[in-house]
Amino acid sequence: MKSNYLFILITCLLLSCKNSGQSKSSNTSSNEIENLFFSTVDFTKAKISSEAYSKNFDLHNDNFLSIVFTLDKPLIKSLQELAPNLSEEELLSKGNFQFSYLIDGKLIYVENLNTGAGPKTRKTEMLKQVVPLVAPERIGFWGWYMWQRFMKVNGGLDAFTEGNHTLSIEIKPYLKDGTLKVGPLLAKGSIAVKVPKIYIDENLVPVQKIQPNSGWEIAKDNFDNNKIEALNRKIVEGRFEDINSIVVIKDGKLLIEEYFNDATRDSLHNPRSVGKSFASTILGIAIKDEFVKDENALLKDFYDLKSYKNYSAKKDSVTLKSLLTMSSGFLGNDWDNDSPGTEDKMQSTDNWVKFTLDLPMHKDKIIGKDYNYFTAGSNLLGDIIHKSVPNGLVSYGDKKLFAPLGITEYKWFHTPQNVAYTGGGIELRAIDFAKYGQLYKNKGLWNGKQILTKEWVEKSLAKQVSQNYGGIKGMHYGYLFWNRVYTVNDKDYEVSFCTGNGGNKIFIFKDIPFVIVITASAYNKPGSHANVDKMMIDYILPAILK
Repeated sequence: MKSNYLFILITCLLLSCKNSGQSKSSNTSSNEIENLFFSTVDFTKAKISSEAYSKNFDLHNDNFLSIVFTLDKPLIKSLQELAPNLSEEELLSKGNFQFSYLIDGKLIYVENLNTGAGPKTRKTEMLKQVVPLVAPERIGFWGWYMWQRFMKVNGGLDAFTEGNHTLSIEIKPYLKDGTLKVGPLLAKGSIAVKVPKIYIDENLVPVQKIQPNSGWEIAKDNFDNNKIEALNRKIVEGRFEDINSIVVIKDGKLLIEEYFNDATRDSLHNPRSVGKSFASTILGIAIKDEFVKDENALLKDFYDLKSYKNYSAKKDSVTLKSLLTMSSGFLGNDWDNDSPGTEDKMQSTDNWVKFTLDLPMHKDKIIGKDYNYFTAGSNLLGDIIHKSVPNGLVSYGDKKLFAPLGITEYKWFHTPQNVAYTGGGIELRAIDFAKYGQLYKNKGLWNGKQILTKEWVEKSLAKQVSQNYGGIKGMHYGYLFWNRVYTVNDKDYEVSFCTGNGGNKIFIFKDIPFVIVITASAYNKPGSHANVDKMMIDYILPAILK
């Protein structure tokens, strides 16, 4: 929905700045005098002076944390020492501060700060640097995002176990010009951190018993209860934020069904962009029923493109397949706030189809090859389906998809033209999302009825377009489905999946007999997707692969 861009931005910030190949350079435990100071004062209301420096930080009860350090010379001078032959502009485009986070003397995380973080004057003129890290609400400052990456994605939360710890931060200049160069220490400092005990309801930790009338046959297979209970504890403690449900299907049978944070089996979950995949499904059914010729049909077959703004001959070449694979070439990218074709901009208009068709084409993008995350294109598919099938998308989808799956409880969001929103606007129960995933695991077959053709399922889950997303292994895009690889105990497991803001997932594994649904409401929160990855790699997959 409208908040999808925020989620995408946050996710990109999390992943693009996670430098797994960072230089764990010399002087990490240097004995130089400490010249970096911490403060727990509310930096939104008061300037931080030396009188406000703090020696102690309560991880759960202090709402604010900042660091203050003063350089001997502007950062640009340190970057020049790393590459004397580069211009100032080149240095600023290739370098910035490197932050190292240590807990009790152990290096936990190193971040080479994105070169775009911070204004030019901070790097070329300023000596005194004030960096807000912690606030009770998200703030538009790179330091807050960096702290979130450290804590939620890169081990900070797990290292801060109950008790007393020492947090140290070290800052150096770095430059990446082919190879990574790291300069000498610029600042370092430490603070004592208290981590209070988290009190929880222990009754919420044991594996939840599957209740009757799920609509599924119950699996009799064993799994590692201890792993799932350890996961449940982390969820109840809030280590994994706002998880609402976990459903695991093995060989078409219900193995695990758990609910958290006041969710129940009857709860309808809003999985945001998971709903995009349903556009692919219903289009596949419409093609099977011959209401749409095939995915190679052209956009111009459905709209008079010349009657919209920014017409070009290139727009005539846009296919439904290119919309399914987010490679249509429209000048729209939800991961770029400056793009004219973001979901937020679309939803601020009163006609989302017209908004999309009015967009210009990208002059350099190759249709069918170059990926851009383009929610408006997914919504366009919904409109095409709606005008092509009998009685519109909602009625057709109910008759051809939901009714055969036995799904009666669901809710569509709608566009201003009262068409079901296929950019990410459908709510189902978690066990019904599992039915949807199992349909794909079954190659389109459900209770003896071929709802989707096997060919469409295979195309949908195939690696249609390369996707370099945060360096994740095996990342590709299909027909509004994603592909990746999870590695557990040195073994790779390929999986296709739907994904949505907040940590919502439907996983369909290729070579192992599992469909896994996770619903969550950590909307726009940094680390929501990384949390799900950690849940899968450290807990769920090890438990069920036992």
